Amino acid sequence: MTPSGARWSGESEVPELVGLTVREARNVGHQAGFVVTAADVDGPPLGELTWPGIWVVTGQAPSPGTRLRRWENVVIEFEKRSGDGSGGVREPRRPLPDPGMFGVELDPTE
Repeated sequence: MTPSGARWSGESEVPELVGLTVREARNVGHQAGFVVTAADVDGPPLGELTWPGIWVVTGQAPSPGTRLRRWENVVIEFEKRSGDGSGGVREPRRPLPDPGMFGVELDPTE
């Protein structure tokens, strides 16, 4: 067997994918010699299911450390990470609130 043929045969250990983004999981899985896929292999491609946004792997089968023939499927479960990390809209509201609007809530005797 040639060294390049070794990449296509034999077994490899399934890596830990939970906690990675789907993009990272696909790269790590590919480097280990596996195809990372969604549960419905006949459905839309993983890239289509996880676009747009940031999606995080929440489960995988088989579990990490399992030995499989190279280029077999590793099925992942994933969910969209809430928020985009921007912290919301930071622009001032228009029109600006009336500066005296909150004055009615103040008790000047206190």
